[in-house]
Amino acid sequence: MPSVPAQVTPSRTAMADPGPLHRLDDLEAEARLRLDPVHRDFFAGGAGDERTLRANETAFDAYRILPRVLRGGGERDLRTELLGETLPMPVLVSPTAFHRLAHPEGEVATARAVGAVGTVLVVSMASTTPIEAVAEAIEPSDRSARLWFQLYPQPDLGFTASVVSRAEAAGCRALVVTVDSPVFGRRDRDLRNGFLDLPPGYCCENMRDPETGRVRDIVMDATLDWARIEWLRATTRLPIVLKGILHPADARLAVAHGVDAVLVSNHGGRQLDGVPASIDALPAVVAAVGGRIPVLLDGGIRRGTDILTALALGAVAVGVGRPVLWALAARGERGVSQLLDLLRAELARAMTLAGAVRPADLTREMILDRVPG
Repeated sequence: MPSVPAQVTPSRTAMADPGPLHRLDDLEAEARLRLDPVHRDFFAGGAGDERTLRANETAFDAYRILPRVLRGGGERDLRTELLGETLPMPVLVSPTAFHRLAHPEGEVATARAVGAVGTVLVVSMASTTPIEAVAEAIEPSDRSARLWFQLYPQPDLGFTASVVSRAEAAGCRALVVTVDSPVFGRRDRDLRNGFLDLPPGYCCENMRDPETGRVRDIVMDATLDWARIEWLRATTRLPIVLKGILHPADARLAVAHGVDAVLVSNHGGRQLDGVPASIDALPAVVAAVGGRIPVLLDGGIRRGTDILTALALGAVAVGVGRPVLWALAARGERGVSQLLDLLRAELARAMTLAGAVRPADLTREMILDRVPG
């Protein structure tokens, strides 16, 4: 895992209350002022020359929305059916590591904010707060919130099974299995900063061995294959979502292996540099799946119009990752709440302007073919 020199510890610069949130970009600007530069680079950076990192956002610029008019419908209904449950909006919080480097309350603050909205928080295996504490952070009145657990399958199958059991016992409702990481991507910013491990007092709490109390390293396993997915399918009754699908052939294999959903993702541009932006890979994956299982997307979502574009191209819901870290670093729990509220409001407005009452009204015909250049 990335490491920080011993003298580097999480730090935050005191700032006045910034008030209402008008743009997601404002959160990133505020967070950059508060975060230690080493941690800021860890959150912001990507692999290699960061071409895919940049493409995730810029690719949306090439799509054009073709709105419908005179469709009435009144108030927008953003509710979304996913894996047998109804979400209040088609926006999830994607798994991201090390929230306590962004804010002292870390994943607990994130969970409270997501719990208040009632959507899905995908808790990272590399969380700096144990899954049990994340679950307990959600108020009883917010139990409509959904926790999913992101898993890197480990070569030690017994330990992997114990982590899955912990997630099940904590009330997680799905496993999000990351399949694009047989090794770590080469992240030049972290190498330049010497970010090779967490500071003292911080660890990946979900990697704590239940028998010894020792915290294991997360092993990126180059032997991971479809047989491991079959083993996992036999190990848990939770729905399995494969995260990191870009090729349509892999989407078809996921369906054949009984996976419950796929998440089109390039790991935020942090693994193989030069792969397509998530939004560019989405249509072919949707076609390959053919409606047999839900297709989700993360990577580059920054506006309600981005969400609308992804939904119209066939995604059932989208995930946001880095913006949550910026919100947490900038404004804590309140920042994450403001972020989700802003995305919900922007999506509702965009749908109204595009002539859609509910997400299902957004269809491929409402997006012009990708504009060259």
